[in-house]
Amino acid sequence: MLEVGTKAPDFTLPDQNGEMHSLSDYKGKKLILYFYPKDNTAGCTKQACGFSERYPQFLEKGVEVLGVSKDSVASHKRFEEKHGLAFTLLSDTELEVIKAYDVWKEKKNYGKVSMGVVRTTYLIDEDGVIIRAMDKVKAADNPQQMLDEV
Repeated sequence: MLEVGTKAPDFTLPDQNGEMHSLSDYKGKKLILYFYPKDNTAGCTKQACGFSERYPQFLEKGVEVLGVSKDSVASHKRFEEKHGLAFTLLSDTELEVIKAYDVWKEKKNYGKVSMGVVRTTYLIDEDGVIIRAMDKVKAADNPQQMLDEV
């Protein structure tokens, strides 16, 4: 996980509509950048729906929300439409940003070891500096935790 106080790595990734987004697009705003393992799984759906429900409150506080996973643009589009998500999902199929943010880790599931995305949330300030970093977050609690932080 990246350290609080460090400059957030820049990125350029496509969203669920194929439009490109870069960290620099959000300069001057606070940004919640959260990484999650997979579209349409129980935990990831709870987390995404939680951020979506609170999205107007984040915007009122001048905070943008971006979710990132290694799923495809098409998968993100289906996920967004199925759950009526109000914020942007970014697709990192090449794992470049996922690795840059140090969230690609060894995971153990029922004794089986594999590589995957560890659910991690970063709060980045208006100048692109990480001001909060949370790993192994609880999917259902994370959106409210972050709203309380900002």
